[in-house]
Amino acid sequence: MRKLELLSPARDASVGRTAILAGADAVYIGAPAFGARAAAGNSVADIATLASFAHRYRARVYVTMNTILFDHELEDARKLVWELYAAGVDALIVQDMAYLGMELPPIALHASTQCDIRTPEKARMLAEAGFSQLVLPREFTLAEIKACHEAAGVPVEVFVHGALCVSYSGDCQAGQVAMGRSANRGVCPQMCRLPYELVDRDGRAVGPEKHYLSLRDLNQSSNLEELIDAGASSFKIEGRLKDARYVANVTAAYRRALDAIIARRDDICRSSAGVSVCDFTPDLNRTFNRSYTNYFIKGTAAARSMASLDTPKWAGVAVGVAESAPDRRGSFTAKLSAELTNGDGLGYFDRAGRFHGFRLNKIEGKRLSAMGDTEGLAAGMTLYRNSDKAFTDTLDRPDATCRRTIGVHFVLESIDSKRLSLAATDSRGCSATVTIDSEAQEARSPQTDARLRTLSRLGDTIYNIEGCDDRLGSRFVAASILADGRRRVLEALDTVAEATYNYDRRRKNMLAEDAFAGLAPLSYHDNIANRLARHFYTTHGATVGSPAIETSQRQPEGELTVMTTRYCVRRELGACLRTEDGKKLPSPLFLRNNSGLYRLDFDCSRCGMRVVRVGGKMQ
Repeated sequence: MRKLELLSPARDASVGRTAILAGADAVYIGAPAFGARAAAGNSVADIATLASFAHRYRARVYVTMNTILFDHELEDARKLVWELYAAGVDALIVQDMAYLGMELPPIALHASTQCDIRTPEKARMLAEAGFSQLVLPREFTLAEIKACHEAAGVPVEVFVHGALCVSYSGDCQAGQVAMGRSANRGVCPQMCRLPYELVDRDGRAVGPEKHYLSLRDLNQSSNLEELIDAGASSFKIEGRLKDARYVANVTAAYRRALDAIIARRDDICRSSAGVSVCDFTPDLNRTFNRSYTNYFIKGTAAARSMASLDTPKWAGVAVGVAESAPDRRGSFTAKLSAELTNGDGLGYFDRAGRFHGFRLNKIEGKRLSAMGDTEGLAAGMTLYRNSDKAFTDTLDRPDATCRRTIGVHFVLESIDSKRLSLAATDSRGCSATVTIDSEAQEARSPQTDARLRTLSRLGDTIYNIEGCDDRLGSRFVAASILADGRRRVLEALDTVAEATYNYDRRRKNMLAEDAFAGLAPLSYHDNIANRLARHFYTTHGATVGSPAIETSQRQPEGELTVMTTRYCVRRELGACLRTEDGKKLPSPLFLRNNSGLYRLDFDCSRCGMRVVRVGGKMQ
């Protein structure tokens, strides 16, 4: 039976705890260093605490160390891996092949999405090199996921929710070239979220300034079963900088969706244990998003509008229409389609298409009083809610109101006239038995219900009683004695669970010595930045041309492809070159802003696009 894993982000150990309580089967969290989100690093001690908590539910903790490494960092990275191994981490998510050449403990390695696995052949080679799980590109179709899964023979992980990188992950050099801030080094400046002018070869504007490279957020909640059938085993929620509100709501939503699928099938199951309950109804529309897209999961032909052209922020859900412009005190009337609460965050697009937001200070019937700027708000404009105070107040409670319990079944029976046994079996498959000293006495009244009440008082433990086989009949047992037995058997269960936790260990490198022979020389797109990575490739038949651009002390000159995408600006704007609509826009096209000038090269044979830095002059 194939095990499915809901994988949630953890900005820190506290958010990781919330994710697990909300139903995550695994969480991924940033290491103290070498993670692709430099602002989301965590201490080894905090990670160890999270791992101990997660393992009680058979949930796993993966640590991201997915930046490329420089030579002077190799030893520090190696030492950190040993520390994380000792802390109980289940696997490392890495990009750099240097880890395959280090003297490491037998910790499992997962190939990050930064490894840019675009073909079944690369998926197979990474699996043969020793990676236990492969994180596939967000751009993949169902057919491509299936092909990589079949070629690799190891679990494949797919993103199902959250922000989308417009470039293939691991192959974006825009931030490094424009600002000296590399996504491959954990300091992505989010070039794709900036506004650009769309211009022709002469610098004339052919479209208004917009966020042409800013994609909507991914939402595959309606495609989970098809992803399962394509071979995906791990379902990843993006958002390692997101807060507990976001993580709890999204995790709970996907937990419900996956559980509904698992309940009607006998070929799949959860990879962790326990039942999660939250005091809110998950709603993906009430949490940050740039509006949603399925991206390319059903293929290019099925792909619809996927960019958030007007704003990289969260506009929210439409809740009404302004009926008047605000007066000097920020008060105006509106026709509302949803119930609002004082403190809600609202917004609108002005006539120039710019998004503005304000806090709702007070609502009285149709009259709204704004706290903050309402410049440009006019009658007829749609109002959006991007902060639901009532919802967030619930999520701000401890652990976002989520609880997770392990089901336990008790068996209570006599041993002899002086002793009883209390056995416990839980939903993790763990069992324990304790002996209770208690002289045999006949009870004056039925005892079964009273004993059940005592065994059911599980207090602040992680356990929830699912049943009790009481074989004592009319034998009397003092409640205090039975309660002590209950405490001891649950402590024994905890010990058994810890002792029987099963770690996934690193797979052996079975990659052939000539695996890369015959391939074109590797270039800066392959992100080779240290001697161990170079050694890995060359000893398996590769020729290394240019190293990662991050290794150079000078910015590269001349034309340089800084993004490679499956997203196409022309298709998004209804001007695909393979249709008559292609004439709506001139050729070539450029994007321009303060960071530079970029030519858009359209590869219609693969329905993709390259963003090429061309410098200050039109080419």
